[in-house]
Amino acid sequence: MDQLRRILIEEARSGALVTYRELAERLGLMPPQTILQLTGLLEVLMAEDAAADRPLLAALCVGRLRRNLPAPGFFVTAGMLGLFMGDPEGPEARDFHDRELAGVFSMYRRSHDGRDLIACDGPPAATREKHHE
Repeated sequence: MDQLRRILIEEARSGALVTYRELAERLGLMPPQTILQLTGLLEVLMAEDAAADRPLLAALCVGRLRRNLPAPGFFVTAGMLGLFMGDPEGPEARDFHDRELAGVFSMYRRSHDGRDLIACDGPPAATREKHHE
């Protein structure tokens, strides 16, 4: 889990997104069911981030054919964590993803001189809406 978090923080610092396949390769995951292995790790990471009231680093991982959106499972998991309510394929998914990305990039950005500007505690709780059914 530490390696996954490190890789995604590195991506966030550079302002980049990563595909599921690229991330699986960087983690050295091997078939069978490489992407399924990865999504399981991402779900654990999402739970850790949500529990710590941090933006979801998993938002950086997107589907190659999904126009820079994560797979529907990202939104389903966010829903189970009380962070998202809506259709994983609808416009609210894009809005939620955009907010999470903004939070991730804000929290893990790198200064112009190369020094790290990593926040320790994430956005204030008031900035994150929890949705409960």
